[in-house]
Amino acid sequence: MTKRNPAKYKIDRRMGENIWGRPKSPVNRREYGPGQHGQRRKGKLSDYGVQLRAKQKLKGYYANISERQFRGIYQEAIRLKGDSGAHLIGLLERRLDMVIFRAKLVPTIFAARQFINHGHIKVNGRRVTIPSFRLKVGDAIEVREKSKQLPLVLEAVSLAERDVPDYIEADHSKMTARFTRIPQIGEVPYAVQMEPHLVVEYYSR
Repeated sequence: MTKRNPAKYKIDRRMGENIWGRPKSPVNRREYGPGQHGQRRKGKLSDYGVQLRAKQKLKGYYANISERQFRGIYQEAIRLKGDSGAHLIGLLERRLDMVIFRAKLVPTIFAARQFINHGHIKVNGRRVTIPSFRLKVGDAIEVREKSKQLPLVLEAVSLAERDVPDYIEADHSKMTARFTRIPQIGEVPYAVQMEPHLVVEYYSR
């Protein structure tokens, strides 16, 4: 169990936004930040502050992955030709934990990490236990036979709060999914606005 799980809603409150669009988010009840000073009036952020916030929000959205891992993905993105921000999102969306979350095989991105760690997912017929495993276009994902009736899976399939995006094919009757293509930024169904160009600016200072 990752230590980041219990604090997932602190990310929402720190950002002042319901970044996953979840009905249970505390931001739906109180939009100020956590802690005794959370209600103090906030001053205008500097350019650096805006960039840092954009980075924290994007990193938090992807299960609050470690800074080292996130920076590594950025370094890979800037080596590719074209829009570095678009490549950053494309690399993040190819993570196995994100794809099974997008496919509605689990209810949250944090549940996706745990689900994969516990060996419930196969990729192209082989069990994978690494949440950051990077998928290729055409890769097939399936929930292991013994895991298909787990309450977590059944809950996720019934969620009405989000849809499966066009770049993932999901068959909930078989509990399978296929990653069909790398998405454009505008196709990624974020609940709030993400600004990957500010993340690129933050790291390129």
